[in-house]
Amino acid sequence: MLQHVWERASRARYVTDMVIATDDERIRAAAEKFRARVVMTRADHPSGTDRVAEVASASNAQLVVNVQGDEPLIDPEAIDAAVLGLLEQEDVPMGTLKKRIERSPEITDPNVVKVVTDREGNAIYFSRSPIPYVREAGGEPTAHFKHIGLYVYRRDFLLAYSDLPVGPLERAERLEQLRALENGFRIRVVETEYESMGVDTPEDWARVSELFEKLMVTG
Repeated sequence: MLQHVWERASRARYVTDMVIATDDERIRAAAEKFRARVVMTRADHPSGTDRVAEVASASNAQLVVNVQGDEPLIDPEAIDAAVLGLLEQEDVPMGTLKKRIERSPEITDPNVVKVVTDREGNAIYFSRSPIPYVREAGGEPTAHFKHIGLYVYRRDFLLAYSDLPVGPLERAERLEQLRALENGFRIRVVETEYESMGVDTPEDWARVSELFEKLMVTG
């Protein structure tokens, strides 16, 4: 699975260097089998963002992309879209993705994080609850968007992120990206057609493996 993530992410046009950050020797061994560059990090990081920040601190990269290792079908074009979102807005320190929700049960599913944005494409809020809340049924159709957990950071902002105070919204929702909003920073949110399919269980892996085989046949 990790190799699939690596190979697909490496196709992104705006990614110039890649590294796998981990504190697990098993992941390191698996990555080195397909000749990926690996950086071993501290084991006490409270989040993946902190792990990425440790690696970024030893790099000169001005933009840092955080791709989750459980996304074997990651779309290279989605990565490029998120990067371009920051390249086009030099005063925005952080970027991510959203996708229009097509299955209505996801709107009320607390495991599907929703996001609303302003007219310029910056995040207003992220929530596990349905946002926006449609007060009157039968009116004009309202689009709902789910958050795709791929992040792009400006290096200086990323290195300072873990030192930002955790606010009540982040504690209530258990959503780390709210830390940026609560501290007055903007997050650029780019719409994508990429359907995030993370692998958390053996059943997830079986489903993704089937889809990957179909992509290999058709692609």
